[in-house]
Amino acid sequence: MIYILEDDSSIRELVVYTLAHSGHEAMGFEVPSQFWAQLEKALPDLVLLDVMLPEEDGIEVLKKLRAAPATHRLPVLMLTAKGSEYDRVLGLDSGADDYVPKPFGMMELIARVNALLRRAKPESEAEEYRVGGLTVCPARHRVMADGQEVTLTHKEFELLCLLIQAPGIVFTREQLLRDIWGYTFDAESRTLDVHVRTLRQKLGGCGSCIETVRGSGYRIREGGP
Repeated sequence: MIYILEDDSSIRELVVYTLAHSGHEAMGFEVPSQFWAQLEKALPDLVLLDVMLPEEDGIEVLKKLRAAPATHRLPVLMLTAKGSEYDRVLGLDSGADDYVPKPFGMMELIARVNALLRRAKPESEAEEYRVGGLTVCPARHRVMADGQEVTLTHKEFELLCLLIQAPGIVFTREQLLRDIWGYTFDAESRTLDVHVRTLRQKLGGCGSCIETVRGSGYRIREGGP
């Protein structure tokens, strides 16, 4: 089940219709109060969340979702008309797993929804991975940087897990978009760059172990920072 919180009725109805015809169950809500009322009845598998809303904006809704134990890891995809990098970073830092700037194509939206749903499946058992002062445990969804636990969004965590499991190996932009976001086209080229930037910031000194390989992609430096 996918919940869509969007006050523009034309967009909301089109998204619900498209999701329904793509094999998903979907419910649309015009205002946050309707969304919160339904959330008390049943939890969805994914939330599509507009930023500009009446009653309270989407960022505040997102922060509340992340603060509640029941919805702490609920995948959230932001729908926003704001195109600046600052607004996108704000959404990611607040806990969004991905974002789609308006206007967006329905095919791209469905691709990102499907990718999020795939990545939201329970993590398989795995060992801990260590590089320098950085430790990642996929099974426990836990990241430690220089002895401090770090809270990451779902996408940031998936990106870090992919990189740290193969230190020294360069992952191209195309590989990362395909494996983490589920699509091969670079429709929104800044998505990957913004996630890497915020991931480095959250990891503090350990963030320097994520290297940019000019003209290719990213890798985890062997041996750590």
